[in-house]
Amino acid sequence: MPASPPLLVRPPLLVRQAVVGQIRKLVGGTGDDSIERNRADTGLFGPDSACWKVHGDFTSMMVGGIAALFLQMLHPGPLAGVWDHSNFRRDMRGRLGRTARFIAGTTYGDRAEAQGYIDRVRHIHAGVTGALPDGRPYAADDPELLTYVHVAEVSAFLAAYLRYVDPDFPDAEQDRYYGEVAEVARRLGAIDPPTTREGIAAYLEAVRPHLRYDQRTRAVAAALLSQPPPSPAAAPAMTLAFDAAKDLLPDWAARMHGFRLSPVRRATTRAGVRTLGAGMRWALTNSAEARARRRAAELTGPARAAAPVQA
Repeated sequence: MPASPPLLVRPPLLVRQAVVGQIRKLVGGTGDDSIERNRADTGLFGPDSACWKVHGDFTSMMVGGIAALFLQMLHPGPLAGVWDHSNFRRDMRGRLGRTARFIAGTTYGDRAEAQGYIDRVRHIHAGVTGALPDGRPYAADDPELLTYVHVAEVSAFLAAYLRYVDPDFPDAEQDRYYGEVAEVARRLGAIDPPTTREGIAAYLEAVRPHLRYDQRTRAVAAALLSQPPPSPAAAPAMTLAFDAAKDLLPDWAARMHGFRLSPVRRATTRAGVRTLGAGMRWALTNSAEARARRRAAELTGPARAAAPVQA
């Protein structure tokens, strides 16, 4: 049978390559399977974990990651660390990329790689200290600040997954997710982070009186919202992701930021993100999760496959 004409095959391949190229410009990564061959085990959690599912969808993780930043900057401590120790006005996209690589590495890397990411962050945190505008000291390795940053992040990731990937994700699996990812928070230095939906909700309710929206928050939020896309072609998707992140925030956090989406824009955004997510899943055939699952399938012996962390 004669081979198919190249033009019948090439356009979908080129589209996939273009999408992957845009994502790498945004968050980095190589998609290199040789990295997988050098990994010794299935990491802290393993392929049957809840976090491998939740962290595996690029679009929902992007929306959740942006929403997490909006939540985190409402706390004076993390906000001061960004204000005093980062070039946030010109490097907010770099911050998103570094966060994405940390999540991918601690979720899908082997145990040594995951711990390496954690150790690097702890080293950076050790030098992030200063004073809040009211004179109180802060430190990035303060267990209370680490807990807030963690809760803001993982609650946003799960909320985005429930909205855009699997609304029927069971309650027990949601609790299992929070229990698993708490291990990373503990290794970073958090003490007793919440590990259930009930615990997360109670924690956020308790911390709300300590949150603020001020001139610094406004400046950091504006820097995030004004970040240029990796290319003009990616601009519509980035606009959609920012609107979806605003929409994903708890009502009280959206009010603090002054975010208001009309019902029509809210509905259009949700429909657009679902369409974008389907396209991304079609394009990302060699995602971090896909590569990790191939590695997990090859690790057939108990001597090589690490047991998942028990939260």
